[in-house]
Formats: sequence, structure tokens, C-alpha cells
Amino acid sequence: MRIIKASEAGEAEVERLLTKAAFDEVELNPKIREANKKTFGRDMTAAELVRQIVGDVRREGDDAVIRYTHLIDKVDYKPEDFLVTEEEFAAAEKAADPAVVESLRKAAANVRRYHEEQKPNSWMTYREKGSILGQSLIPLDRVGIYVPGGTAAYPSSVIMNAVPAAVAGVGEIIMMVPPKNGKINPYVLVAARAAGVKKIYKIGGAQAIAAMAFGTETIPRVDKITGPGNIFVTLAKKEVYGHVDIDMLAGPSEILIVADKTADPVYTAADMLSQAEHDPLASSIVITDDAELAAKVAEEAEKQLAKLPRREIAQASIDRNGLIVIADDMMQAMCFANVSAPEHMELLTAQPFQLLPYVRHAGAVFLGAYSPEPLGDYFAGPNHVLPTGGTARYYSVLNVETFMKRTSIISYTQPALEDVSEDIIRLAETEGLQAHANAIRLRKREK
Repeated sequence: MRIIKASEAGEAEVERLLTKAAFDEVELNPKIREANKKTFGRDMTAAELVRQIVGDVRREGDDAVIRYTHLIDKVDYKPEDFLVTEEEFAAAEKAADPAVVESLRKAAANVRRYHEEQKPNSWMTYREKGSILGQSLIPLDRVGIYVPGGTAAYPSSVIMNAVPAAVAGVGEIIMMVPPKNGKINPYVLVAARAAGVKKIYKIGGAQAIAAMAFGTETIPRVDKITGPGNIFVTLAKKEVYGHVDIDMLAGPSEILIVADKTADPVYTAADMLSQAEHDPLASSIVITDDAELAAKVAEEAEKQLAKLPRREIAQASIDRNGLIVIADDMMQAMCFANVSAPEHMELLTAQPFQLLPYVRHAGAVFLGAYSPEPLGDYFAGPNHVLPTGGTARYYSVLNVETFMKRTSIISYTQPALEDVSEDIIRLAETEGLQAHANAIRLRKREK
């Protein structure tokens, strides 16, 4: 675990280490690249491969989806096999542990209650001489949710994406999940039912994103695509953006912990590793003003690492992106934290709420020793789909408004328009737009 002192390294070097790229195309694993070369007949970067898949699905529809699902997922489909059937839902309910199902339903209820409180309202105000201005909040007609499912299953991601869409009033929510041996994890299906998803397609990867973006003979086109995925999914979302909206280009998971001398090093190390086990590219950082705590956290992280089932992944993450920074004081620590703009920020200090006003850039903030990041991942209610790679400087957490659009409302009476006509005509003519000016001038009353 790297430990650096800000006073020795200098603020500029610390800030460089804390600044992450918003989204980078990572170099593919050589084994994956060689497999792709055999499959597709030539060596391609991930972006080139995704561009080909997206283009083929746009042109060929279901045929391309079937072809790529066979090539990549080794599953042979016909179009009628895409959708999860009622029998599959029933089998999932039967196979699932009732205790896990109950926990999923509790989590969904918490997420729904939190997001109900977010829901914005349309409004109108009456102004001078009968004019009316306002804003209408309109839910999207159809959205598509992508849920990873190849090497792991994430029912929590189903809840976090689908529930806000349902609360927003989206007309139809469809979901794409890559199959594993032709099947979908039962808890993903149970979570989808609990969240109100009606149609689930057993399709993954870039072909799933392209199918939702452009539509096929059997898959409807959506207005927006949300949800996490691997590099191919993320690049596909980037490729189709503009044809549809997307939530964000999510990178590897991140946690940044601001801790003072009162922080428990066992808790602090555990919270670092909770993100490190996600991905070798995940980032786990502690910023503290206490050198003794820094040493204890590093030591404790090594102890806990040795016992983790996903030790190899977590170790790679810590070796690559694990970092402990010793700041001069807590105000400098908060400045560094804002430079990083992390996905998850924990404040493990004696008085965390005193530091909250100094948080400028973070996807979610967890205050105190008993608010660890996994609480937000699964159960508390706020969304766990968060901006990564420093994009918390300008992106927000996934929320109800993600699934809505704003439409302006303008209504003027003739007296109200008369009152402002000369100003509008003057501005239009200044820009050389005479037809704009005429549209106002013709409505003026003769005096």
C-alpha cells in the first residue's frame, strides 16, 4: 500500500495522483484479444469491435443479434427465444432462497420510498398582463436497462435502475441481461419483478445496447439506456449516444475515505477493500491527517486481503490504485477529496457533519463509522449508480429526473406581447433575423 505525505510530495503531485480520466479505453486482456481475432478474423481494439457490432445490429436487426450472441456468448437463439418466459420467472421464484427474496423486496421498498421523495413537479406561474410561464415534467416513453450477468449477477443493479424509472412514470421498462449458459440468475429475475420490469431479454454485450438504441424486428427502440457493464457495453453506449440518451459512461468503482485519528483502522481498511474486490482497476484511497492511522490502515488492509475469496482481484486493485495520503490538516484533506471527485466518499471522523459543507464533488457521501459504502450499494435507498472518473464534478447520481424530460410552457396575451414587442424586434433585427422580427411586428396593434 502506497503511503505518501503531502508535505513531502507537494500538493501538485498529490492532486496528479488523485485525478482520474473520466473514461479510458483499457487495453484488452491478450487472451480476450486473441479470442476475438480468431472469432472475427482480424485483430481489433475494443472500440473497433464495438463499432462493427453496433453497425451490424443497426443494419441487420435480429440476425446480427443472433449472430453475435452465438459468437460471444455461445448461445444459439431464435428471435422467439430472446424474451424471458413466464415459466422462467416461475422457476426463478421457486429456485430463490425466500430470505434473499425478502431482503431484495425490502431493498426495493427503501429505494422506492427514497426516490418518491425526489419526484419533481410540473409548475406554472402567472405574470404580468395575463402571461403564463411554466415547466412540464414528462416521463420518457420507454427506457432500456442493462444489467451485467455473464460472470456475476447483480440484482441490486436491477433495483437501482428500474425503481427510479417506475417512480418517474416511464411508460415501459425493458431490460437486457447477458445469459450464462443460456440462463439468467434467478435473483436478477426476482428483483426485476419486484421493481416492475415486464420484459427481459436474454441478450448481453454491445449487441444488446445496439438493439435497444435502434430497435430490431422483435426488440423495441428505447429513448434512454441506463446501467453498468464491461468495456464493450460502455463503448457501445458511447457509440449510440445521440441516437438515444444514456445515463453516463461508468468506469471502475472508486472509494475515497477522509479519516481523522478517531477512525477505526479495521473499518477503514474493510471499506477500502469493499471497492477493491470489484475490479483490478478499482480505486481505493484514504486521506488522513494522522500518520499513525495511515500505518495501521495499511497493515490492516494486508491482513484482511489474505482472507478474501476475491483476493487476487482486490490485491491487483490495491497494488495499482490503492493509496493513503497524509495531509497537513483536515481542510487540506477535504481539498484533495474534492480534486478526486470520487464515486463514493466516506467521512470517518469524530464530527463528520462538520465536514459535509466542504464536500463539493462526490457521487455519494457516507457519514460516520456506521454508514459504510455497502449500505448505499444495497439497502439505504439512495441510488448506487454514481459518476466515476472525476465526473462527479458535473454529473449527478442516477435519480428520478434521469427518466424525465423538461418542457417549457409559454403563454402570452396580446397586451403582454405588446409590452415586450419592441425589445424582441430590436434583438431579432440585431441578429439579422427579419422573419423573427416580422412574426412579432405583425401581431402589434395599430395605434
